[in-house]
Amino acid sequence: MDWSEMFFQGWSGIVRTILIGLLAYVMLVLFLRISGKRTLAKLNAFDLVVTVAIGSILASILLQKSIPLAEGATALGLLIGMQYAVASLSVRSRRFATFVRSEPTLLVRNGEFCDATMKSERITRDEALSAMRAQGCNELSQVKALILESDGSISAIL
Repeated sequence: MDWSEMFFQGWSGIVRTILIGLLAYVMLVLFLRISGKRTLAKLNAFDLVVTVAIGSILASILLQKSIPLAEGATALGLLIGMQYAVASLSVRSRRFATFVRSEPTLLVRNGEFCDATMKSERITRDEALSAMRAQGCNELSQVKALILESDGSISAIL
C-alpha cells in the first residue's frame, strides 16, 4: 500500500469535489428556498431525521464519484419534496399530523410532577427543574403546567 495515496490521490478528485460541492450547495439552497421555511423549522423528531438524511445525501454527492450530480440532485429534491408534502398534509389533516409528529406532553400539573408521564418520556425531575429555572421559575408550586413540546423543548406556564 502506498501511504501517500491515503493523503493525496491527485488534483482531479479535489477539483471534482469543489465543482460538485458548489453546484450541490446551490441546488440545496434553491430547493430549500422553494420548499419554504418549514423545512428547516425548529426540529421535531421527524424533521431531524429528514435533516440528517439531507446532510447524508449531500456528503454522498460530494465524496462518492459513483454518484452523478443529477442523481444526487434528484435525491435531494425528492427528500425535500416529501418533507414539503408531509408538512402540507399535516396542516390539512389532524389525523395525519398526529401520525407523523408527537403531541406535547404534560410533565407537571398545578405544581405536581406527573411521574408516570415523566417516566414514559424519560425525563428526570432534575431535568424538569432545570427547565423551570431556565424559564425564571424557582418553585415547583409556581408552575401551573410544564410541557414537553413535540420538538423536545420544555415550556413552563406559571
